[in-house]
Amino acid sequence: MRSFTYTRPATPAEAVEAMADAGPGARFLAGGTTLYDLMKLGVEAPLRIIDVTHLDALAQFDTSGPDELVFGAMARMSDVAADRRLREDYPALSEALWKAASQQLRNMARLGANLLQRTRCAYFRGGEAFPCNKRAPGSGCAARDGVDRGNALLGASDACAAVYPGDWGVALAAFDAVVDTLSPRGERSIPLLDLHREPGPTPDVETNLAADELIVRIRVPRSQAGRASTYHKIRDRESYAFALASAAVAVRLSGGVIAEARVALGGVATRPWRSPEAEGALLGQPLTEEVAARAGQAAFAAARPGTHNAFKVELGARTVTDALMIARERAGEP
Repeated sequence: MRSFTYTRPATPAEAVEAMADAGPGARFLAGGTTLYDLMKLGVEAPLRIIDVTHLDALAQFDTSGPDELVFGAMARMSDVAADRRLREDYPALSEALWKAASQQLRNMARLGANLLQRTRCAYFRGGEAFPCNKRAPGSGCAARDGVDRGNALLGASDACAAVYPGDWGVALAAFDAVVDTLSPRGERSIPLLDLHREPGPTPDVETNLAADELIVRIRVPRSQAGRASTYHKIRDRESYAFALASAAVAVRLSGGVIAEARVALGGVATRPWRSPEAEGALLGQPLTEEVAARAGQAAFAAARPGTHNAFKVELGARTVTDALMIARERAGEP
């Protein structure tokens, strides 16, 4: 690990000014559960660390508001996951946090930084022995001719097919979340679905954040579909592994048919992935297993599997189907 300088600003405004002054090679530290790993692997080698973990002004959250839920970017995953209102009114959001990591990691990890996790692709993390356009732009993609079992079916490009690894971001995608940021130029709001970029020809550029921009809060508009929601995650082992496929779904039933449907996918795409195809297959239909299965198939109609991950098409479709059946039980209608 290379040496670096360490800064502990007293306010969010000081933090973004410090980042702007530092220039290239600086990183915000907000929990560190990803950054520390990447520094030890040599994938990240920041010259300056700006620690924002302690900023209490960004650690509050409120799930009681009449119009929206508000989560400070430095709120701990464990605190938010355990919130009673969230568990009752938006189980998908709570479950995405519970299923994301062990209790020890949830106690360290912060909501804003969790959105910015970098991929778990073994070639990205494996170092210079493996070409990786995300780590070393222009070097190639070892996964293209290698083991691509964990790679993306949706949103990939010829330059990269690395899966977005997070759970929280997928659940937020289902609920039209908005991310508020701060930079020396002031605040701005970014729809969650516009925060992350598909790899295209520049997979090293992963988000639409400026280098000196700090996430300060996440806002989720209230939805009547919140109570009938779930985050369903399929993985190689049940204990805190990354998703092979996951689905955040929410429904609102009226008169026995689906009046509102929300479907987002994880473990199968290069960013948090909303599926209007699945939602369109549900609207106006009774929520039967047959209808749910059609929605699952619609979600993966545009999938582009590689050599070793074609199994994720069927797995992903079944994950959506099972999630919708859980949501139906929570909707309280036959």
